Amino acid sequence: MAPSLQTPGTIGAMNIDYEPAILRDIAVETAVAAAERISQKREELTAKASIRDFATSKSSAEDVVTIVDTLAEDFISDRLATLRPEDGMIGEEGSQRPSHSGVSWVVDPIDGTVNFLYGIPEYAVSIGAAVDGEVVAGAVVNVATGVIYSAGSGLGATRQCDGQITELRCSEATDPSLSLVATGFAYSAARRQAQAQLLTRVLPHVRDIRRIGAAALDLCRVAEGSVDAYYEHGINCWDYAAGLVIAQEAGAVALTPRLSTPGTAGELSFVAAATVVEPLKKLLSDAGALSPLGR
Repeated sequence: MAPSLQTPGTIGAMNIDYEPAILRDIAVETAVAAAERISQKREELTAKASIRDFATSKSSAEDVVTIVDTLAEDFISDRLATLRPEDGMIGEEGSQRPSHSGVSWVVDPIDGTVNFLYGIPEYAVSIGAAVDGEVVAGAVVNVATGVIYSAGSGLGATRQCDGQITELRCSEATDPSLSLVATGFAYSAARRQAQAQLLTRVLPHVRDIRRIGAAALDLCRVAEGSVDAYYEHGINCWDYAAGLVIAQEAGAVALTPRLSTPGTAGELSFVAAATVVEPLKKLLSDAGALSPLGR
């Protein structure tokens, strides 16, 4: 079922603050607090057993969720409900409430759960704020490293690490053959096969491919210029909402599904530095990547 991102017709009767700066700051504060709890809980659990002992399967054996994911989402949901009781929320692990303000929070408590299970330091809390279906603010916090990415519409995007705040700008790549491109793979075996076949048509024409395992962080890398582009089929709104606004505010151009489109539709998400977006889009078109990939 597609998520409901707003309940129209109720906004005029309320005094709701839609300022991207306010929504961004709430996203940052909440994501940082959630990241701290995730780290603490991981330490607590790994002192007793392997973190993998606390994981269960979702859509397939490869698609996992841990008790830490659900605990983190519950924390985020409760905090946002306290701060913004009229706002809606869509969470990866099932938290959902309708919006009576026009604002909805799109949340992935741990993007990169497999990395989290294996101790690979590439997993993040991702919180985006959408107003009437358009993302206007967001924060992505790499839990393992403490790096904070954030943005608000018209406010630019930043990276905060060890107290240092850096304004983010995409790369100035212009040649697809010299572009580093990030991608990811689905949990469905059939879609993975289609993605692998597509990759064989893309890889010969770019500098190289990176597969990090967390879409939110892939988008932040486009924003900071450590990759030039990212594409993937079939990701959900919680995977890309926060990273999307961060990349766009850093100068990226994006082609993504509507937030209400489920990942099962297999639609393409493509984000690239503005200087290389058109030739890369043509490359993807020639490879057949602009069409949805089946399940």
